Amino acid sequence: MSPDGKTEIDRLFKKGLRQRALLLVWIGELWNVGEFGVALWAGITADSVALIAFSLDSLVELFAGAVLIWHLRREWKQQEEGAAERKALKLVGITFFVLSAYILVQAVASLLGWFAEPRESLVGIVLVVASAVLMTILYFGKTNIAKKLGSRALRAEATESLVCDLQDLTLLVGLGANALWGWWWADPVAALALIPWLLKEGWEGWHETGEEAD
Repeated sequence: MSPDGKTEIDRLFKKGLRQRALLLVWIGELWNVGEFGVALWAGITADSVALIAFSLDSLVELFAGAVLIWHLRREWKQQEEGAAERKALKLVGITFFVLSAYILVQAVASLLGWFAEPRESLVGIVLVVASAVLMTILYFGKTNIAKKLGSRALRAEATESLVCDLQDLTLLVGLGANALWGWWWADPVAALALIPWLLKEGWEGWHETGEEAD
C-alpha cells in the first residue's frame, strides 16, 4: 500500500475515534442534565445537602463535557492541536478545583450543623447506583479512545467521569448509612476524603499545560 493510502486510512481511523469520543461525551452530557434535575428535586425534598451537592456537581461535569465537545469539534487539526489541547486541559483541570472547593464548603457546613439533617431518599439511592454504572462505562470507553488518540484532554475528562463514580460510591455509603442507621454525617466525611485526589488531578492538568507552553 502506498504512503498516501496509509495516511488516508489513518485519517479515517482517527475520524471514527473522534466521532465515538463525541458520542460518549454527549451521552454523559444528556445524563447529567437529567441527573441534575432529579438529584436537585430529591435533595430539596429530603433536605439532603449531599444530594443537592451531587446535583450541582452535575453542572461541573456538564461544563467539562462542553469543553471536550468544543475541543473535539475542532477535529484536532494539526495546526491548532497544541493550543486547543492546552486550553481544553486547563479548563477541565479548573473544574477539579471548583469541585474540591464546593465539596469542602458543603461538607464542613453539614458537619457543623448549619443545615438540617438529611432524611433518607430512595430516589437518591437509585439515582446514585444508576449514575455509578453509567459513569464506569463512560470512563473505560473514553480512556480507551484517549490512549489511541493521545489526547490528554479526553483522558482528563474521562478521569472526571471516574471522580463522579467515586463520589457516587461515597454518596451511596452516606445515603445508605443514613437510611439504615441514621448516620447523617457519613456522607460529608466520605466526600472530604476525595479532596486530595481531586486537587492532585487538577494540579496535574494545570501543570502539564504549563509544561507544554514552555
